[in-house]
Amino acid sequence: MNEQTNEMSTTNVDTPVIELLKDIKSLMAFNKKVFNLEDLVLYTGLSESTIYKLSRLDMIPKGDNKGIRKLFFEKERIDAWLLGKPDISDEYFEELFNEKLLKNRR
Repeated sequence: MNEQTNEMSTTNVDTPVIELLKDIKSLMAFNKKVFNLEDLVLYTGLSESTIYKLSRLDMIPKGDNKGIRKLFFEKERIDAWLLGKPDISDEYFEELFNEKLLKNRR
């Protein structure tokens, strides 16, 4: 019984420590110069699908190395873009997407 109590108290103490370490890890990611998709989701609060839409429509500054298939984003350029108050509403996305479709049909 004493071993179970000891295990439970250790688990209860470990949980806040683990959560704190996760928070620290997330904050450390913000010090990177280049973000991957997951970093950018945490940094901006935007969803993955929104970031993919922005990327597809060339509305978000992203890395331009054609040899890398994954999306990468330079923190400085993202900060400048965010401070420019980009329109990321669904209505605006739909409008741009429709414009792009029309251009591709011609």
